[in-house]
Amino acid sequence: MNNVEIEIQVNIENSKSLIDFLEKNGQFKSEEHQKDEYFSPTHRNFIEVRPVKEWLRLRDSDGKYSINYKNWYFDEDGKSRHCDEYETKVEDLAQIKKILEVLNFKSIVKVDKIRKTWIYKDYEIAIDSVKELGDFVEIEYINKDEKVDPKKVTEEMINFLKSIGCGKIKRNYVGYPFQLLFPEEVKFEEQ
Repeated sequence: MNNVEIEIQVNIENSKSLIDFLEKNGQFKSEEHQKDEYFSPTHRNFIEVRPVKEWLRLRDSDGKYSINYKNWYFDEDGKSRHCDEYETKVEDLAQIKKILEVLNFKSIVKVDKIRKTWIYKDYEIAIDSVKELGDFVEIEYINKDEKVDPKKVTEEMINFLKSIGCGKIKRNYVGYPFQLLFPEEVKFEEQ
């Protein structure tokens, strides 16, 4: 199993053009209400480090539960393009929370969003409405070719959005939990 994830997260000026394109050319996958809770071990506080590299997440996606750990890689400019990702289904979310508590993990932030997802070619494209943050687009590369260059793939994702007329594209490299925890530190780059 390939545990490398390549993705971007952006705000776009014109989401209607993306939705119209996906409805005509993509395969609708799902609409889900996702409630994510992020945890950090007290002995190695993930959010003390900048940029934040590690996230441990429990997800409730309409009653389907999972646990996920990501370890992001950053280039010399502090930009992330890919991460190691480990994820598995969970049967009992309450018990996993108790296990984390006993192991001295602390809940640090909750992310509540509605996610609509489509598949288009090598991309899984999600349009997220995130409580307290607004609307975003996440594009994940789902082709499992291990020889791809993450920088090239993420540039192709941006070019895809430009080619279908999404208008101004603003990219961030930090994700939803960071934006909720440290809004004053979030920087968006126009692409």
